[in-house]
Amino acid sequence: MLFWFVTPAQTKTGTAATTAASTTVNRPKLVVGIVIDQMRWDYLYRFYDRYAADGGFKRFLNQGFSCENTMVPYVPTITACGHTCIYTGSVPAIHGIVGNGWYDPQRNKNVYCTEDSTVSTVGAEAGAPGAMSPFNMKVTTIGDELRMATNFKGKVIGVAVKDRGGILPAGHSANAAYWYDSRNGNWITSTYYMKELPKWMQDFNAQKLADKYYSMGWNTLYPINSYIQSTADEKSYEGTPFGVEQKAFPYDLKKFAGTNYGAICSTPYGNSMTVEIAKAAVIGEQLGADNITDMLAVSFSSPDYIGHAFGPNSVEQEDDYLRLDKDLGSFFNFLDAKVGKGQYVVFLSADHAVAHVPGFSKENKLPGGIAPAARWSTDLGKILNEKFGSSKLIIGNFNHQIYLNHQLMDSMKLDANAVKKAIMQYLILQPEVGQVIDLNKLMEVPLNAKQRDMIANGYNQHLSGDIQVMLQSGYMEGSGTGTTHSAWNPYDSHIPLLFYGWNVPKGKTNREVYMTDIAATVAAMLHIQMPSGCIGHVIEEVAK
Repeated sequence: MLFWFVTPAQTKTGTAATTAASTTVNRPKLVVGIVIDQMRWDYLYRFYDRYAADGGFKRFLNQGFSCENTMVPYVPTITACGHTCIYTGSVPAIHGIVGNGWYDPQRNKNVYCTEDSTVSTVGAEAGAPGAMSPFNMKVTTIGDELRMATNFKGKVIGVAVKDRGGILPAGHSANAAYWYDSRNGNWITSTYYMKELPKWMQDFNAQKLADKYYSMGWNTLYPINSYIQSTADEKSYEGTPFGVEQKAFPYDLKKFAGTNYGAICSTPYGNSMTVEIAKAAVIGEQLGADNITDMLAVSFSSPDYIGHAFGPNSVEQEDDYLRLDKDLGSFFNFLDAKVGKGQYVVFLSADHAVAHVPGFSKENKLPGGIAPAARWSTDLGKILNEKFGSSKLIIGNFNHQIYLNHQLMDSMKLDANAVKKAIMQYLILQPEVGQVIDLNKLMEVPLNAKQRDMIANGYNQHLSGDIQVMLQSGYMEGSGTGTTHSAWNPYDSHIPLLFYGWNVPKGKTNREVYMTDIAATVAAMLHIQMPSGCIGHVIEEVAK
């Protein structure tokens, strides 16, 4: 039998108590976290000569601190996982966000990362885009810890075009998270946070900024022949998000006004709109207006939309980053004026990077191509039907993980190991496949240590699949145009990490750090507890 004895704490009296009570913890007025959805580390230097002297990236690189060798420590390298890992300092194995979506064996259903049927839309007519919350995230964020450290007086706000980019970074106890509703061009939230939008957000929505941006169209910021870091403007392996008739600059966007509010996400104006909503949040919520530290989590989603469609070597993505640089510069100038230069601290990172478009790789004799996943699915259905009497033994395929239908196998009295063996024997013979791993035997498989660690960090016993498929370098599932991310390889996992502002020294480090170190470092800078699932380490060069 165990007994727990609790000794009452002694009451402080006298001089020591007086001194402790009068001491103020030194903190900035505002913490701004910036996550760029789909940013390769090498963009910092590929476009460096073209970034503006008063833009955001040179301010980070020349006046702040850069961790040059920052890595994602898990797979899959996907948006929801990345945003969660940055703000929790944890990994999918612990925090429970194992992808943008997954199959939940316990609930016997497919799950979207931020879905929550107990809440409803605020700011628009009822519908799925607003039934969102951080419910599926199982640990706290750095914002949650800041809220608790200030006895919930410090405010925490999250904003992003994507719901998952606003909700997951903000955390469970956030004052609000806002995201973009592509059905009507408004920014919305859910009843998890509030019953109605604040007046400042209603006024912001009334501007219909998307229509104003559409009227401007999208042409290159500079003469197109000066984009020497990119391929030719029109490539057959690029997507056509604005219609098949529009394959190159300039893009006419006027037709989308009032009819298609989703198209703006695939333009740099999605970034500009996000900066404007971030500024409005600072003013409307009075963030950084007093000595109680607030936090603003901002995610720029448009680089991901543009990158998926056009790829990292496109004129479109280069122009996107040159414009984002100017937007960041504008935002920092705003913060200097509103909060005070040196009174706020900013970190910038990415949720993941991105692979080259397979067509680009083929064009330049680089490894890579398209994995014929549809054919594999058909072949496996036939194989399983012939060997075991059913083509429905695979119930899901998410994040390069295959989920087996255990209920069906049990009812048919099938040996799960035999079913896995048949699937794995087929897949490993496919030339596009690098490794196929039984996740229950991960620690027994001869595998590179880095790959093993990344798979283990991404494996959640309650939510992950049965078999992990890892493609050869440069290969991906897809249709032949555009690109994607999710792999362990450095092209997907090497990301930027920059700090700037309050108490941040000037410099850089080339030692390997991880996105999970960000929350631990911010916690150390603020003198608050690190999040409940944090496995990261303090980056000592930054938090001196």
